[in-house]
Amino acid sequence: QESMHAYAANVYTTVIEELMKGKQRKFIAVEQEFFRLWWDMVATDTQKQQVHQLLQEGRLEFVIGGQVMHDEAVTLIDDQILQLTEGHGFLYETFGFRPQFSWHVDPFGASATTPTLFALAGFNAHLISRIDYDLKADMQKNKKLQFVWQGSPSLSARQEIFTHVMDQYSYCTPSQLPFSNRSGFFWNGFATFPDPPKDGVYPNMSLPVTDANLHLYAQTMVANIKERAAWFRTGDVLWPWGCDKQFFNASVQYSNMDLLVDYINKHSAEFGVTVQYATVSDYFQAVYGRNLTWEIRDSQDFLPYSTEPFQAWTGFYTSRSTLKGIARRASSLLYAGESFFTQYVQKHPEGSICKCKALKQLQSLRWAVSEVQHHDGITGTESPKVKDMYMNNLMYGMLNVKKLMASIIFDINNAKKNGEVYSSVYTKDSGEPDVDLYVVVYNPLAWNITTFVTVSVSSEAMSVYDEQGRAVPAQVQSSVESQSTYDLYILVAISGLSYRKYSIKPLDGQQAAFVGSLVKYKRRDLARAGQQRQQLFPVVNSCYQIVFDQNTNLMHSITDRETNQTVQFTQEFLEYHVNGDTKKGPISDNYLFAPNTSAVPVSKAVGLEVMSGSLMTEIRQYFYSNVTSQDYIYAVYTRLYSVPEGYDGKLLCRRIEQEYSVGPLEFNREAVLRTSTSLNTKQLLYTDNNGYQMQKRPFKAYVNNTVARNYYPMVQTAYIEDDTTRLMLLAERAHGVSSQGNGQVEVMLHRRLWNNLQWDLDNNLTLNDSSVVRPVIWLILGSKAVTNTLYRTSGLALEHRPVVMFGALSGGDKPKLPRQLQQNSVHDLPVTVPPNLHLQTLSIPGWRYSSNHEEQVHSIHMGEQKQGDPDFSRVLLRIRHLYEVGEDPVLSQPVVVDLKSLLKGLGSVMAVEERSLTGTWDVNTLERWKWKTAQQPGKRFFKSTETSEDFTVTVHPKEIRTFFVYFQVQ
Repeated sequence: QESMHAYAANVYTTVIEELMKGKQRKFIAVEQEFFRLWWDMVATDTQKQQVHQLLQEGRLEFVIGGQVMHDEAVTLIDDQILQLTEGHGFLYETFGFRPQFSWHVDPFGASATTPTLFALAGFNAHLISRIDYDLKADMQKNKKLQFVWQGSPSLSARQEIFTHVMDQYSYCTPSQLPFSNRSGFFWNGFATFPDPPKDGVYPNMSLPVTDANLHLYAQTMVANIKERAAWFRTGDVLWPWGCDKQFFNASVQYSNMDLLVDYINKHSAEFGVTVQYATVSDYFQAVYGRNLTWEIRDSQDFLPYSTEPFQAWTGFYTSRSTLKGIARRASSLLYAGESFFTQYVQKHPEGSICKCKALKQLQSLRWAVSEVQHHDGITGTESPKVKDMYMNNLMYGMLNVKKLMASIIFDINNAKKNGEVYSSVYTKDSGEPDVDLYVVVYNPLAWNITTFVTVSVSSEAMSVYDEQGRAVPAQVQSSVESQSTYDLYILVAISGLSYRKYSIKPLDGQQAAFVGSLVKYKRRDLARAGQQRQQLFPVVNSCYQIVFDQNTNLMHSITDRETNQTVQFTQEFLEYHVNGDTKKGPISDNYLFAPNTSAVPVSKAVGLEVMSGSLMTEIRQYFYSNVTSQDYIYAVYTRLYSVPEGYDGKLLCRRIEQEYSVGPLEFNREAVLRTSTSLNTKQLLYTDNNGYQMQKRPFKAYVNNTVARNYYPMVQTAYIEDDTTRLMLLAERAHGVSSQGNGQVEVMLHRRLWNNLQWDLDNNLTLNDSSVVRPVIWLILGSKAVTNTLYRTSGLALEHRPVVMFGALSGGDKPKLPRQLQQNSVHDLPVTVPPNLHLQTLSIPGWRYSSNHEEQVHSIHMGEQKQGDPDFSRVLLRIRHLYEVGEDPVLSQPVVVDLKSLLKGLGSVMAVEERSLTGTWDVNTLERWKWKTAQQPGKRFFKSTETSEDFTVTVHPKEIRTFFVYFQVQ
């Protein structure tokens, strides 16, 4: 909002005005969040008409068209798609406009998922800038900055995209003038906060173009154009004119630009150059028209990113871990809320909830989750007050969706309308002692799940019952968090996209929850542990035996009971000490990680408690700086689950759940958990790109900064392996991860920094993060074959844990259990897909645009866009294949899905339209440019996939298929 006031609104207001003054002038715009704020709050009717006209003339062009320019390293694919879809839906509904080019100039490194997403969204070319400085120099010298990128090994040529990497000048105009000590080319100066200057005179306005310096200015510009031309294969040079926070005073900008453009073109014979205003589309059309054959790049990404020898941008993989965690929680809650609401609208057309209000509640969270994907959002590279804005918007949206889900449960169950349901999702909420509690648990995944949910209760003596009054396995134990409450773990088995209701009562009769028993071990001095004989003790479930050493209170080994393979396994917390004084050397900040030395162990002593029970054993380890310390900064809670007969416990049994507590840290410390194993991994690490595909990360030695340059983002998954055994890590938020030794994997969990770099001080980017963070990681150890079948479903099970809502039944009320909907039991049919598919989206977007492009464009042209209520009849469905070609003999096979049968629990499917990734193209009319490569010598258009008439689709490995589904109106 401050940026809107200081400059951003003025960008659109003044640029539109200036474009109308000269037919030759053009402009590109990216983020829809700013544009939509301007469109809704600032733009006049005349300006709106002018925007329509300029878009039709191709003089204003939206590129990317998402809500934001999203980060590529630490974002989840679902959230990237959400924010693109959100922006594209607005542009198509309002203007009939569909972006076809990207402008990903500012994310810190480039993921191989992005080219695939942009191809699936119908883009013809992709543009990036920030890649390793040494790699860019090499590509520039050899004219290899442009290539056809096959970002997905499985989709390969079908979803390849032409990619342009900006040269060393990146996306800003070079501002040095050889003939003046003033800057050049930035005539509107710098934006001022909080208010624009009254007289329109901004600081640092560049030297104006005059008759006296026009020739010198033109020479400077031409020299730079020619320097860049030498780095590319065609005579077309993309010369970006602008930078961050520019064009807020567009008249002074365009008037100076016009003089230069005209002068160079008048003297083009002398200069050997002609120049024209252009959009990204104009540039790529020129290059495409040259009909050259381009090299193919495989699915290797451009991460990590370094700008010089001691500047590795690998710190932001962990910066502001709390924000990263909340952003993912919000995303997961939104996913659950969307499918819950979609089912409600389809199954309960007579329901009493106002659908328009409900959609607004969902939209508040769509917007919040979209905006935090910004490359200065979830990355943790914003100032504290901007971080607080993201957090507030996320919390507000989450509260809205929790309220919506609770009111839907209420409405379906015809409960007393005055009873309050507090839906507390993920947070542990305690019931009063004299009140019976009931919990409603919703499974947002389209698979049957068996897992535990945790509820905070006030006593150990508890019983849990399902809707039929049968006892449900549960375990209760004293809470780590507080002395006065207990954690109740309830074993839930719920089918796809369904909910179950459980009542929790003070003890009656025999059906009590198991009570965990606590054993405290003596705190151990690590310095003296080596002198004693090992005292080992095991913790066992049916999948693993984990052995601890009582001399150190540390983990010693893990045995996979299926293969009887034992892996030596130790974990310790370490800290990288980093420098904050620019006079003393390279610094760490929100972006950069620059360790001084090797990581230093943090604890001299470890305390241990084991809470054992029949369903779960929890090992609590506390790490102290010395034997007599009162307080600990580090703790690990390791949980091993046992599943009773009659439950499908494969996933539960196979995961070793770890929750960490880290902080508050001292200044200039970066905290890592290092896991050392006996696996002979040769220091090879695998990490994911955005929860979509895996990347191989061999350890690389550098002259400088080797530790930091071998850090990679783990968004959801990382693993190490030897010939037989693999150790997988699954995360619920992004972290930096590295393998700094054979058999090792370390995860950066938290950072707290302060530095005196002037730019960081000016922008309040010192990362004085004094919080305590509580991330969760699931470990899976086993043969490659077994881990292959488990890790995709497990990663999603961690991402989309069940949503738990609470209600209280006061006094002696009998629980109001849901009416069993037997009379039309078809409504209780779960939505279930096979384990190699993921139901990625089931939502009601609410857009009013026509899915027929000619109709949509015509109605906009005639000014007949549909106003009024959102469209509740169109359901957006996405299905993603989770496996790569050849990854698994069974799970890598294509899957035939009958959409009518899949969704019959929601109603009778009448029509299905297959769409592009963000919904704005009918795939049958989408023809992307096909760039010539050695593989594909002919230049042609891409046609999309086939859909059959009878509602069945075949989903191939790694495909993401998007549909509009229409149901019979009830």
